[in-house]
Amino acid sequence: MVLLFAALSATTQAQVTATIAQAGFGDLRPSDGFLVQHLQHGPVSIGELADKLGITAQGVSKTVIEMERKGYVTRTASSGDQRRRLVELTSRGWEAIYASRRARAEVNRQLRASLGPGAPAFLDQIHHLAEATGAVTLLTERRLRP
Repeated sequence: MVLLFAALSATTQAQVTATIAQAGFGDLRPSDGFLVQHLQHGPVSIGELADKLGITAQGVSKTVIEMERKGYVTRTASSGDQRRRLVELTSRGWEAIYASRRARAEVNRQLRASLGPGAPAFLDQIHHLAEATGAVTLLTERRLRP
């Protein structure tokens, strides 16, 4: 069962990634989403991102610099401390989020259609498994790791 979930995850993620690329965001990697998810509520410091992602500030800085070069985020000095850099989404970053949401919604629609009339019961069982394993908590608390 684990291999089936892994295979389904890989193929659906590839489908989402391809759709996002077709929408004009082909330079994004799925792992960029782990950083972006923490920027949706406003600017966040490099240190805070490092804590949330469980990686070093140097690792976050490298990703932020790359994403800034691509136009998805911007860095600004904190008004209270010029040494503290805040990262926030640009309009292109928000457009990528919306494209990602549309792509995931379409994949979800296709999966539900494939399940037919048994979809609600099956999805309830999947949700139960996700809760029992702690996956729902990790997802809702934005603590899933790449």
